[in-house]
Amino acid sequence: MMAKITKGSSFGGAIGYVMDDKKSANMIDSNGVRTRNLEAAIDSFNMQAELNPRLAKKVGHISLDFSFQDRAKLDDATMAKIAREYMWKMGIVDTQYIIGRHHDKMHPHCHIIFNRVDNNGRTISDNNDRIRSTKICREITEKHGFYIAEGKESVKRHRLRGKDKTKYKIYDSLVKNVPQSKSWDEFQERLEAEGIKVGFKAKGTTAQIEGVRFTADNTTFNGSKVDRQFSYSKINYALQQNAQVSKIEPTHIYEEHTTEQGQDILSGALGLFDFADNPAIDTEEEAFRHAMQKKKKPQRKIRF
Repeated sequence: MMAKITKGSSFGGAIGYVMDDKKSANMIDSNGVRTRNLEAAIDSFNMQAELNPRLAKKVGHISLDFSFQDRAKLDDATMAKIAREYMWKMGIVDTQYIIGRHHDKMHPHCHIIFNRVDNNGRTISDNNDRIRSTKICREITEKHGFYIAEGKESVKRHRLRGKDKTKYKIYDSLVKNVPQSKSWDEFQERLEAEGIKVGFKAKGTTAQIEGVRFTADNTTFNGSKVDRQFSYSKINYALQQNAQVSKIEPTHIYEEHTTEQGQDILSGALGLFDFADNPAIDTEEEAFRHAMQKKKKPQRKIRF
């Protein structure tokens, strides 16, 4: 399982995209949203968003993609259960959402649209969300026995030699230490304790830092070459967020419940299977980002 996170400003465009009949879409769960038709759903989201009018990107979107090998395990109820478990672990709670499943691809996948303005008018935090999401996807994948391909997380470290062994040593250290560090000094201390030195690349002859590199066992890698999530800008942003929020924990208990329809449903991880660089998924997500900027109010029934 992997997740891709995007944010936008138009519930009309987002919901219109997720519930598009051309994608053989059906809604598998919802909360706090009128689902008589798309216009009613859009109005429900917009009314709650008015509780916090200063928030520009009020639309939260997460696509959850599963391996083709897991298709037999994922009926609608199970997929909704996994989606709600993911949201709870991410701290996306006490807010409106819909979950739409698409059937236009070979692999099982669904889209979560949620209101970043919660039921009390507060903003659903996106602090360090992609790093947290990677960890959570891994936890859920292992917990439910979903397929894991030979990505970074599943490479057999003891078989590696030379530069590959060093690269994965650095990768594992970054995965562990970026979420735990609140400053570059602390981050460097943690890595140095594991035999990894941190260096920086300045822009031209200025003092402005534009890159980071890591050295271990006399071998150096740029951060983005270790993994795209470890560029200088992304690590710097993560450390800043860690300094502001030590740890985000959901404040309610995760539990099963029955939806209005009477169905018993529960409410980046990079390298978990072969989706990280799938151009088809990237194209789909780009189309979704574009849709979130559009204002659409189609009037048609939502299929359950």
